[in-house]
This record gives sequence, C-alpha cells and structure tokens, in this order.
Amino acid sequence: MAALAVAIVAVSTSAILVRWSSAPSLVKAFYRVLFTLALLAPVAATRYRDDLRRLSPRDLFFASLSGVALAVHFATWFESLNWTSVAASVTLVQSQPLFVALGAFFLLSERVTRRTVVGIGIALAGMLVMSLGDVLTGATVTGSNPLLGNALAVAGAITAAAYVLAGRSLRQRIALVPYVTVVYGVCAVVLLALTLAEGEPLTGYPTNEWLLFFAMALGPGIFGHTVINWALAHVESSVVSVSLLGEPVGSTLLALFLLAEVPTPLTVVGGAVVLAGIYVTTTARNTE
Repeated sequence: MAALAVAIVAVSTSAILVRWSSAPSLVKAFYRVLFTLALLAPVAATRYRDDLRRLSPRDLFFASLSGVALAVHFATWFESLNWTSVAASVTLVQSQPLFVALGAFFLLSERVTRRTVVGIGIALAGMLVMSLGDVLTGATVTGSNPLLGNALAVAGAITAAAYVLAGRSLRQRIALVPYVTVVYGVCAVVLLALTLAEGEPLTGYPTNEWLLFFAMALGPGIFGHTVINWALAHVESSVVSVSLLGEPVGSTLLALFLLAEVPTPLTVVGGAVVLAGIYVTTTARNTE
C-alpha cells in the first residue's frame, strides 16, 4: 500500500512534466518511453534473460499489440495537454476502466453487471459536462481548443484500454519486467516512427528538456506505472483501480500550484461525476 501511494504521487506529476517541456508531443512521448526502457533493460538482460527467451510467438504478438496501443495512448494524451486543461485531460484519460469494461464485453464476452452499466453511464454524463459545459455556457476556458484536447484525452483512454486488454492474459503468465520490456520496446519503435514521419527533430534540445524527459521516465514511468504493475501482485486489483482515481486529483492540485491553472466550476463538477462513475465501475465486480 505504501508503494501504491508513492506510485499515485509519481503518476500525478506526469501532466506537469509534460506541460513544463516545450518539445513536440511525440518527442516527449518517445523519450519518456525510451528512457524508461533504458532503465529497465539492464534488469531484464541480467535477471530475466531466460524469461524473454521463453516468450512464444503468440505472446510476442499480443505484447506487441499492447506496445502499439500504448504508443498511440502516449501520443494522443501528450498532445491533448497542448489544447485543454490538466484537470480535464487527466480526468478524461483516466476513464480507461470504462472502455476496458466495454471492450471486455464486446471482444471477450465477459459479463457486465448492472452496476457496471450504471457506472459507465454516470462517467459518460460527467465527460459530457466536462467537454461541452463550458463551451455551451460561454465560460472562460483553459486551453486554446478544449474540445480537441478533451477528444484526444478520450482517445488516449480508449487506447490505454486496448493496451490493458491486449496484455491482460499475458500478465497472468509472464513476469512484469519481461512483459514491460517488450511492450516498451515496441512502443518506443512506434513513437520513433511517428516522430520521424512528422519530421520532428530528435536532437538539439537544451539541458532542461533532457532532464524533463528523464524525469518523465523515472517518476511517472518507473516509480509510477511500473510500481503500480508490481503492486497488482500484492494488492487487490479493485484497490489499485480505485487508488488510481487519486491521479486526476493530484494532477489538478499540482497544476493549480505549479502552473497557476484554475479549473472552471463545470470542469470540477464534471470531473467529480466522472470519478464517481469510474469508482462505481471499478468496484462493480466485488459488489455483485
């Protein structure tokens, strides 16, 4: 639980680090994944060499699918932070449990309980309030194009759900480090290809940018998502899922104090409704 608490704090810094960097979104995403991979690679090569060799073609295929989905997740979410507020972006991207439940129902024929349906409905209502409320009321909004930014954040949530679904069976059979090494490797290659296709420069950035790239990998990458994956082996998944609701709250508070970014009242209300819907959805399995 202590490790999980540290991880939630670490992932809450992700949006702030992304905002502090002035590099192109794809470049930031690529170096975050590349540096995370570089930190994990020595452990994978020394302690998990045999595990990597035992991966079957089928395992490699689904791990690669996870990596592609993760790359699109990072690309869309990082870009969303250029257009909308931290509060809206982080809350909407954290809605991935809703899309995991929907994907599991349509693709894996998993049972969806009444409580899950209610939770998804609540969260969707909150997402509509966050995305359209300020625009329809004419309120002053944060970000140059909140509708685009919010849509990109939702796309990031959908691709994060695809990442989870593609790797769900693998994580039950494969140790954490070999799994994320393959996933991060594929993710880095995809992000590199997208960066080159867009013609974005990979070099020539000042020292502070490289420090931010490394901080994204060490903080949200290693101490955040990797520790969360480790915690899943020691804490009930429902506890981890609910704990992740702390990320939008933490990111919003950090944005308030470090970026002087004050969310609008409708963003706060809509965000609270989204988080309530996610809570209902993620706790549905244990209550019915």
